[in-house]
Amino acid sequence: MVLQNQISQARDFIQKHSPYPAIHGAVVLGSGLGDFADTLQNVHYIPYSEIPHFHRSTVQGHAGRLAIGEIAPGFVIACMQGRFHFYEGSDMQTVVFPTRVLKALGAEFLIVTNAAGGINLNFHPGILMLIEDHLNLMGDNPLKGPNPDELGPRFLDMTEAYAKDLRQIAQQVAKNNNFALESGVYAGLSGPSYETPAEIRMLRTLGADAVGMSTVPEVIAANHMGMRVLGISCITNAAAGISGQKLSHQEVMDTAEQTKQRFVILLNGILQQLATQPSLNTSMSAST
Repeated sequence: MVLQNQISQARDFIQKHSPYPAIHGAVVLGSGLGDFADTLQNVHYIPYSEIPHFHRSTVQGHAGRLAIGEIAPGFVIACMQGRFHFYEGSDMQTVVFPTRVLKALGAEFLIVTNAAGGINLNFHPGILMLIEDHLNLMGDNPLKGPNPDELGPRFLDMTEAYAKDLRQIAQQVAKNNNFALESGVYAGLSGPSYETPAEIRMLRTLGADAVGMSTVPEVIAANHMGMRVLGISCITNAAAGISGQKLSHQEVMDTAEQTKQRFVILLNGILQQLATQPSLNTSMSAST
């Protein structure tokens, strides 16, 4: 019951300090992609440091606040401007705690975004990739330990961790705006060190197209609670050993900045489509 009580306390705080009692959906904004939240209408910001049981984000490019606003009149979205990472020293329960709170606020879908290294040799920095599946190579799982049955099942089916219908919507939005949207498998590793060239060759052999240090825990937790999930990676650099260049977080930030306009167009178009779907315009009762 401790976890459920903490979720309720965080939810109640957000409801008290926001003009919106509930939300339709949520977006996690990765490194360098946080500016999308500022495009919401009537947006309200709450720093993570003020929300009970939230940790602070310590990574450059993560503002560390929750933005809640409308993508269309009456269609409320919560955006995490930055996330918690396993490599920051947090345990998996801490990493996915915000995801559980977003569900408690009423979110029926979760869009997760990240900056990732390109493993697929046909990928180049600056492209956007839909995540069609993932490899959890973090050495841990957010569902490990006692399972609160109120949140989800003990044994979770992950056959379609990334909703096919949401991916189809994303592809159509990209097509309508005349830019390419790749698809591939995302490998989640613990970090914070970048992978070695040998590790990248291993990941390519395993079937990975991109690699990063986030996303997988939130996706598992969201599926556990019955949320529909869409994942989008911004390929910010070629992974280790491909280009011959050393890797840096500054390169990640610079490429994300260059890609920002297409990213905002894509995300806005997807959310506008979701806002018109009657299945998501149901009662937004927030419960835990």
